[in-house]
Amino acid sequence: MTALDTLSRRDFIAVGAATGGGLALGFHVPFGIGAAEAQAGKAAELNAWLTVAADDTVTIRVHRSEMGQGSSTAIPQLVAEELECDWSKVRMEFASVMRHIRENRVYVSFATGGSRAIRDSHAYLRKAGATAREMLIRAAAKELNVPAAELKAEKGFVVHAGSGRKVNYGALAEAASKLTPPAEVKFKPDSAWTIAGTSPARFDVPAKVDGSAVYGMDVKVPGMVHAAIKQCPVFGGKVQSYDEAKIKGMPGVVGVVKIQNDTAVAVVAERFYQAKAAADALPIVWNEGEHAKVSQADIVQRLKKGLDEPGAKVRHEGDFDGAYAKAAKKVEAEYFAPFLDHACMEPMNCTAHVKPDGVEVWVATQNIEGSLAAAAEAAGVSPEKVTAHLTLLGGGFGRRGRQDYVVQAVQVAKQVGKPVKLIWTREEDLQHGTYRPISMGRLKGGLDAEGNVTAYAHTVCGQSIFAHLLPHNIRGGVDASSVDGTHNQAYKLPNCKFDYVMRNTHVPVGFWRSVGSSQNAFITESFIDELAHAAGKDPVEFRRGMLQHNKSWLAVLNMAAEKGDWGKPLPKGKGRGIAINACFGSITAHVAEVTVDRRGRLKVDRVVVVIDTGHNVHPDNTAAQNEGGVVYALTAALYGEITIKDGRVEQTNFDNYEMLTIDQMPKVESHLSLTRGDWWGGVGEPSMAPLMAAVCNAIYQATGKRVRSLPLKHQDLKWA
Repeated sequence: MTALDTLSRRDFIAVGAATGGGLALGFHVPFGIGAAEAQAGKAAELNAWLTVAADDTVTIRVHRSEMGQGSSTAIPQLVAEELECDWSKVRMEFASVMRHIRENRVYVSFATGGSRAIRDSHAYLRKAGATAREMLIRAAAKELNVPAAELKAEKGFVVHAGSGRKVNYGALAEAASKLTPPAEVKFKPDSAWTIAGTSPARFDVPAKVDGSAVYGMDVKVPGMVHAAIKQCPVFGGKVQSYDEAKIKGMPGVVGVVKIQNDTAVAVVAERFYQAKAAADALPIVWNEGEHAKVSQADIVQRLKKGLDEPGAKVRHEGDFDGAYAKAAKKVEAEYFAPFLDHACMEPMNCTAHVKPDGVEVWVATQNIEGSLAAAAEAAGVSPEKVTAHLTLLGGGFGRRGRQDYVVQAVQVAKQVGKPVKLIWTREEDLQHGTYRPISMGRLKGGLDAEGNVTAYAHTVCGQSIFAHLLPHNIRGGVDASSVDGTHNQAYKLPNCKFDYVMRNTHVPVGFWRSVGSSQNAFITESFIDELAHAAGKDPVEFRRGMLQHNKSWLAVLNMAAEKGDWGKPLPKGKGRGIAINACFGSITAHVAEVTVDRRGRLKVDRVVVVIDTGHNVHPDNTAAQNEGGVVYALTAALYGEITIKDGRVEQTNFDNYEMLTIDQMPKVESHLSLTRGDWWGGVGEPSMAPLMAAVCNAIYQATGKRVRSLPLKHQDLKWA
């Protein structure tokens, strides 16, 4: 079980809302097809998830945000598979959150995070399709005057095997919609899938290609004005004063308002760049508060000191101290992982209109329920008076689960009295994020004379996400998200102990793609590699020795080694590294090939990704997410760090928070290792977790230099 598996549905809404309160009541359809037909009464609804029109068009409703991960196609696939319909006639539309509230949470949850879109939804999605299928069969039994047991559903028809007669779904839908749904239905095994498990063209792609797709930045509302924001550069500080008179004569300026408990000011103008120019020119005096002198060195030193202090027990087995004392060989190491920003390509933005009769918001969010709750509280109205429209997301990675930008937009709109589109500049986006927590790890390993692990210890010292967002989820002083990827991996480690030391800072943190495994997979798998070399063993063989009891992990490791040409000789200056991790329900292994020249210049040449998700609905989506995970993880490994000086973030834009460029992109090969285990794993987050370790392990093979601190841009990789 991973850290986010411990979050309840209530927790996900709380994390998304950040301010408490209700749920969303409206849902925009940026690229759905079929909504107009359903609203016009031309399609019969068999349940809340789907309608069937007279022309056999099936419209399936999607309850998760679409941020490039492809859920808006995979979700309909699961419903359509059990429905036994003709996929060429399937359309999608986003589900109505208003109906969700009115009908006792009929769509279960709109929160999109933790790689949960499929793995948390599959059972009720399949049930929706299977239930509708059985209702159509019963309707056909009446139409054909034959027992239902003699009928079967097949590609949009109900067929009578004995006579060959068949009736199309469109002709049966109205009658079927009036029947009582069956209490129990049977699901097809995935070995019989014909729609799920394949890779049809995605519903969201055409609109993205032709430019009709609507992102938050694309929203236009009649009478709309624009807002640019300036937030206190030191987290926790406030506005002391500002001189609005200095910008009143600037083109288009409407005014200046203080928002979010006086921690920020927004400049409103007719156009965004007018608002931005005025905000840049506005003289603001900040009360920076008690954290104005905090430096990166202060934070790092506090964590380093924490490694020497008693921690909270995570997992203790056997007698580590006794076994370590007797070990034939001992290995000790300390690792460091910095704060990281999400760096979504589309910066935070929200359009809001506060009217006498209610509030309306248009927002790119990972949790439209949470956005509605935040808007209601910010406007001081009941949730029933808020309508929220979801747009496509230009990147999420966990950042758009928070609602600070929604609160700000509503607060500005309430004071201005007009529709307002609030857009964060790139600088505001980078310097006011909710960052991947900074973390350090101290590890010790003992080996016997044969090179087997006899003792293993890992202490994590870092900042807690839960302490700020979900304090009730901290158990015995342990934030489960902070230690994910350490104690809960499959390796057989006798005489082990895992501990956690919480050291919080004034820097706000939040869920970042793969959460705890983003740093802990790097640390754990790098140290496992250290142990393998200390034992004089091949890193793959060393891992195999500790995974004989787990066939799924072993299968992923073996496929990665095979597909990654493990053991094939490489010339000097080239290296190959491997790493494996499990998080968010899936097991992933990476093999990275690198070149490091004598001057220390690094090039990642090739990455092989193997993932076992248990079941897999859209293999091409999985491959795409594996490729995206490589881009994201490699960017972090090479360049990623948020550093603090005088209490504030030093990085300002992509010139000093660098991104991977196209010429640096390695060749990526993606493979599925489906051991047909009866589980449903995620993809977006597991796809990136092991890569940083695989790259660093490859660097060691190429140069003999062990990397224990990221990013790599600070490492001297020169070799003789």
